[in-house]
Amino acid sequence: MTNEFSEAHRLASVTFTERIQGVTDWDAPAPVDGWTARSVVEHLLAWFPGMLAAGSDLTLPPGPDPATDLVGAWEHQRDAVQAILEDPATATKTYSSPATGDLSLPVMINNFYTADVFMHTWDLARATGQDDRLDEATASAMFAGMEPIEEMLRASGQFGTQRGPLRPDADATDKLMSFVGRDPYWTPPAGTSA
Repeated sequence: MTNEFSEAHRLASVTFTERIQGVTDWDAPAPVDGWTARSVVEHLLAWFPGMLAAGSDLTLPPGPDPATDLVGAWEHQRDAVQAILEDPATATKTYSSPATGDLSLPVMINNFYTADVFMHTWDLARATGQDDRLDEATASAMFAGMEPIEEMLRASGQFGTQRGPLRPDADATDKLMSFVGRDPYWTPPAGTSA
């Protein structure tokens, strides 16, 4: 069943998958210190299954080992999360943890996981020399929603300790990535291929 949460995940995942398909060097440096293009995908594969299982009665089915099939592992997780969001029963499920309190499960997936896929699309695209402009309406809405709770977000340790630099002509992508602590004008180090 299509709903706003399944559609948001589908759209974010389509773009992220397109960027994955455009990677020619998985060891290319990424905008996050110490990360590579591979690290961006591994990050999304690593944290979400545990968070989902910790606060709900759902677990993602095992998929390919990212160490040997990174793309297959991503496609498997993408499809599994999409299936959860399209299941009508998911709409009535609650996610509960000390960190989040009680949330609708689709809201938790949207606010934590889908948002992470969306933002890390920029990291992967910038690392690999692909189109890094995010959907303007989604980026603007995320920035508007996060800005009022900046102090809490910074304290969580999940974002940079401060905003990155911004030029006067910054667009929605630049503003969002700056807010989460990235340098929107980051480029790969000299001598590396993007």
